[in-house]
Amino acid sequence: MRILVTGKNGQLGRSIHKIINASVGNVDSSTNANQDANKEHQPHEFIFVGRDEIDLSKKESITTYFDSNDKFDIIINCAAYTAVDKAEEEQDLADQVNHLAVKQLAQIASKQKAKLIHISTDYVFNGESDKPYMEADATNPINVYGKTKLAGEKALQEFMPINAIIIRTSWVYSEYGNNFVKTMLRLGKERVKLSVVSDQIGSPTYATDLAEAILKIINNRNYQDKEQTTEIYHYSNEGEISWFIFAKLILKLSRVECEVNAVSSKEWSNLANRPNYGALCVLSIEKKYAVLIRPWKESVSKCLNLLNN
Repeated sequence: MRILVTGKNGQLGRSIHKIINASVGNVDSSTNANQDANKEHQPHEFIFVGRDEIDLSKKESITTYFDSNDKFDIIINCAAYTAVDKAEEEQDLADQVNHLAVKQLAQIASKQKAKLIHISTDYVFNGESDKPYMEADATNPINVYGKTKLAGEKALQEFMPINAIIIRTSWVYSEYGNNFVKTMLRLGKERVKLSVVSDQIGSPTYATDLAEAILKIINNRNYQDKEQTTEIYHYSNEGEISWFIFAKLILKLSRVECEVNAVSSKEWSNLANRPNYGALCVLSIEKKYAVLIRPWKESVSKCLNLLNN
């Protein structure tokens, strides 16, 4: 199968690429030049693209790319506008990338009879729950980022009633890019004290674990062979934690001496409101596709081992 992965420079795109590279003996699968070598080790042909190939902020860029390339069997959309605070000021851009571009991808996938896996977020919820969110729970985003991601979900469901999967995830981190784990490590080494929000609870997600789950899904025979109603699934690592406790563990495991103080959301000034609670119930995806749900502490340790060595 020909599989397109958007967002190749983001955390999830790079994590998928890392796993694919490992499976093909470190062959670079980001270009078409390696197709023969790729097929010897990997049953699928993966094409990774970033903003230079497909700029989701520009409708014509999306159209041009798909008009200029052969059809795909699966599109994995890892690209998104994720600057939560900045989205409050760049609402049109956030809407274009997170909503209108997703609508366009859905229309293209439907026309090509391709399957589409799209990554969404726990920010589609308002954070007022007292138990992990299930897929059918009512959505009610409280910031522009969440609203644009929800609009993208709805557009995808409208234009692809079959053959699409939406995966909502939360608190994604990895050894790549900018994320909470890397920020805490950097600041912990630079400062004597840190203040971290303690009243926002969620489920950390290691991008490598999510990447493995996605690859497990696309290798599932039922997924490959059958037309299925478009579904929403939740995926994160097992367990829930506050940002404050998360930060303390990151520094402890990394043996970084830095005092971490708890502050409330009200004391921490942000342009965008954040949900106070965003833990996700992952039973559906675990049952449907037998994906592995690792405890969050185990996955954080794996990531830190890579970052600290």
